[in-house]
Amino acid sequence: MLREEDLQCQGLKILQDDQLYTFTSDSVVLANFVDIKKGEQAVEIGSGCGVISILLSAKTQVEKIFAFEVQQEMAELATQNIKLNKLQEKITLFHDDISNFSKYLKDASADVVFSNPPYMNSSFACKNKVKSTARHDNLLPPQKLCHCASKLLKHGGRFFLCYAPSRLSEIFECLTENNMQPKRMFFTQNQKGEIKLCFIEAVKNAKKGLKILPNLTVNDADGKYLEQLHTKYFKA
Repeated sequence: MLREEDLQCQGLKILQDDQLYTFTSDSVVLANFVDIKKGEQAVEIGSGCGVISILLSAKTQVEKIFAFEVQQEMAELATQNIKLNKLQEKITLFHDDISNFSKYLKDASADVVFSNPPYMNSSFACKNKVKSTARHDNLLPPQKLCHCASKLLKHGGRFFLCYAPSRLSEIFECLTENNMQPKRMFFTQNQKGEIKLCFIEAVKNAKKGLKILPNLTVNDADGKYLEQLHTKYFKA
């Protein structure tokens, strides 16, 4: 069922469909962590409903975002959300696999690449195809994700992503193999202190040196994590 929600950010709205994949607080955390400077161009790998690109259009002074979404249903929903918020000039959506980015963009053309990718192992099954593709990495394994991000980024460009902590060594290996060095990282945890996700900023052709930021306790009930994120992480 399609429903409209208030993103509580400069009047932005979002359409979600319960039959498809709906975004969670992970997307909001990533949107606050991604740092895009005035006049820069960015690429999103796997837009889903478009929520991260839409939030970044308001939270940053990005010049242009090019978003890729492989699933037709989600691409159509993202297109609706871009139109709903009148962001057609700032966000361009491509319904295509990210491996085909060269049909639309040049190598080394992006200042920033960001992604909330599917990070569950593809061996796990899900009856709903749209949800399964959004959660499992059969179409976007870490090596492919990092390879495309590196190809898109300029020298010194930044790659922002979140991933499952259990696969951290794997994603680090893929980053370094593709000439990107993790530079900042933090974990989210629930109220019980259980680690949930890892958020990473990597830089293309950078020197080694990783800064571990404090864990972020995500609390959807009162939204205090957003204030912490803005002061401790986004501007770090």
